[in-house]
Parts: sequence; structure tokens; C-alpha cells
Amino acid sequence: MSKLSTTKICVKSPAKINLHLEIIGKREDGYHELAMIMQNIDLSDYIEFENNQIGKIKLKSDSKDLSLDEDNLIIKAANYIKNISKNKELGANIFLKKNIPIGAGLAGGSSNAAATLVGLNKLWDLALDYETIFLLSAKLGSDVPFFIEGGCQFCFGRGEILEKYSSNFEFGVILLKNPNISISTVDTYKKYSQEFCPKYFTETDKTNKIRNHLRVNGFHNFKLSEQRINVKNDLQVIVERENNSVKKALYLLSNLQNCLSFSMSGSGPTCFALFKDINIAREVFEQNHKMFDNNGFKAWVCKLINSGITFL
Repeated sequence: MSKLSTTKICVKSPAKINLHLEIIGKREDGYHELAMIMQNIDLSDYIEFENNQIGKIKLKSDSKDLSLDEDNLIIKAANYIKNISKNKELGANIFLKKNIPIGAGLAGGSSNAAATLVGLNKLWDLALDYETIFLLSAKLGSDVPFFIEGGCQFCFGRGEILEKYSSNFEFGVILLKNPNISISTVDTYKKYSQEFCPKYFTETDKTNKIRNHLRVNGFHNFKLSEQRINVKNDLQVIVERENNSVKKALYLLSNLQNCLSFSMSGSGPTCFALFKDINIAREVFEQNHKMFDNNGFKAWVCKLINSGITFL
């Protein structure tokens, strides 16, 4: 095996929240046509990559609830990038420090997959360009491409059509999640389709109109001191109806002092509230963390970040 210039690296793999999730319709390829705004937050996993001399991908984690087998997106991403390198001798020992809750609507698995592509590209000196990494990421899942650059972006198509959103948001965020509840994204979309998307969607004019409306409006037209922000999440109607913990989390968040907005993220069950800045969010968190705990929720206070995968 040829000697590589880098032997060990560590990558920060952040979560995301959805500031907008609109389902335009069900596509003939089985996916859904989406119009979203996704935003990274500083709740992050950390992944360490180290070269090994046996040409194999080995994954370990401090999480006992996570599969470390071939179905893990980290393993899939590592095999994808190894195959494109055409070097069977490449191997890595990977350790995942898990902070983002699993099955939470925060896309921790997708973030980890993107981190693996970016991390191994550097560890193995592959020098793959952005376009190649992006194409690999799109094969791994609809949310994965967003994390390559991250920050705040419009996400169209099934999530892989990305446009940077120069938002300059400085919101503070409080997250709530019942630690005993996880929700299947696939099942939630299926239930939404059965109720609201009985036919395949092919109206490109409507798609373009919705995209342009989101580009023009976004969050820019809101005066934060005068009104609450309405965060749209089409999946919330399905999950809130079936999941009491989501219903309770939204109720608790809606009653917090200085809350500008509250919503479910992705397919849930994590819910979030937005505050004018991180200092206000921390004050409200300190005033209410015992109440969150007494109601069975794990809670985090976070700030928005303007990047996705980063090296430490």
C-alpha cells in the first residue's frame, strides 16, 4: 500500500432544521417534488477517520442504538468513494461520536454520509472535485447533498437541487425531542401521499411558480418585532395527528416567552422554536429546562451556522 500523506482527521457533522418544507407533489420516480429551506445548526456529531493497512472499512461508535453494519450510511458512503477511487487497498477505521438524536428529523445520518465523503476524500488524497462528491452524495439520499456546503440553502427537486440562501439569520434555537420516539421518514411521506397526492405530479409551471415564490419571499418580509414567523412543514399535519409527543412539544414551544416561531423539523419528531438571537434562546432555555424534562423531553439550545461539513 502506498503511503498516504494524512493518517488521521476529524470532521464536524452538523444537524439541520427545516425552515420551510413544502410538498408540491409525488413524482413518477417515487420521490416527491419539494421546495424547502434547510439550515444547519451547531448540534453536531464528530467523526474520526484513520487509515488502516488492511483495506477494509471499520466503523465504531459511542451510540448503542446505531447499526454499524452495511446499512449505515457511513459504510455506504465509504464504499462509494472507495469504489470510485479504484484502489482496493484503501481502508479506514472510523469512529462516530453521536450527539444528534437518531430518527429525529434532523438528518444526522445524511450529515454523517456527507462527512464521510468529504473526510475520506481528504484522508485518502483522492482530490475528487466538488461535482464528483456532489454526485456521490445524491446517490446516498435526498438530504445528503445539502451538507457538503450547508449553511442555509433552498432545496428543490427531491432535495438535490441546491441554491445558496444569503439569509444572515442569527436566530437562537431550542429543540425538543422525546428520547423514546423515532419516526420513519419513508412512512411519513407515504402517509402524506396517500392523503394529499393521489396522482403523480407533472406540472412544471406550478413547480417553477412555487420555487420563485420561495426565492422572493423566504423570511425577508417579516418584521421580527411585530409578528411571528410562519414556518411551513407539510408533514407536520400527518405526524402531529398521530404522535402525542409532537403535539405536546409544539404546544410547549408555542407558549415560550419571546418565541418567534415554532415547528416540527423534517419528518419529526424533533420540534424547534426560534428566538431573535442565541442569548435570548439560552435565557428561555434556562428558565424552562426543568419543565421540558418533567414533560419527558430532551432539550438542546443551538445557534445557526453558515457551513456544513467542516474539518477540525
